[in-house]
Amino acid sequence: MSFLLGALLLAAAAAGPGGATAPAQTSAPAASLRPPIVERRIAFGARRRREMAAYSARHYGTRSYRLRHPHVIVEHYTANTSLSATINTFASDAPDPELHERPGTCAHFVIDTDGTIYQLVPLRWRCRHTVGLNWTAIGIEHVGTSDAAVMSHPRVLRASLRLTRWLRCMDGIRVRDVIGHAESLSSPYHHERVRWLRTQTHGDMTHPSMQRYRARLAKLGCVDRG
Repeated sequence: MSFLLGALLLAAAAAGPGGATAPAQTSAPAASLRPPIVERRIAFGARRRREMAAYSARHYGTRSYRLRHPHVIVEHYTANTSLSATINTFASDAPDPELHERPGTCAHFVIDTDGTIYQLVPLRWRCRHTVGLNWTAIGIEHVGTSDAAVMSHPRVLRASLRLTRWLRCMDGIRVRDVIGHAESLSSPYHHERVRWLRTQTHGDMTHPSMQRYRARLAKLGCVDRG
């Protein structure tokens, strides 16, 4: 094979449909985007998984405790100022004070006021954090009592965006499907079988806050910028 013929064949292999040159690959592996995370796992044993499966059967029509191919990331704030109180509440597996159901509420991650990210629950399990979306949503809590606890604290916001970028890039979740709890009813993935809960939501991380958040998130893309 001549050098010229070899070069032509290589150029053809790099071309896309219609002979257009394929764009260069710019996305870094999702693993390279992973921010520092402190493991602080709460107990999520066989009993809690059975409770989650029973909850899913009641609310979503499918008996499962597994979180497969999540489509949504939901941002929350804790409505308190204590990391330890938040973790203890999630670890207790007590019936929640609002709906009085088990398993107890939880989130996969909690971000403290200094920007430290803690993982409480493996991503393979469902957590109860957002009515109508627990079957397909990753939950991220931020210690604080208002949207400003996230949006007005640079270290917290930076950690939150880094964590969310890693999760969405890893699972192929669209920026528009990164939502605040207050936006849960507008998600196309919202599904609730219990009639009186079909309009239930919370007020944390409102649409104006999340519009700003998503704009920042979109600029990060899925490229490891270091």
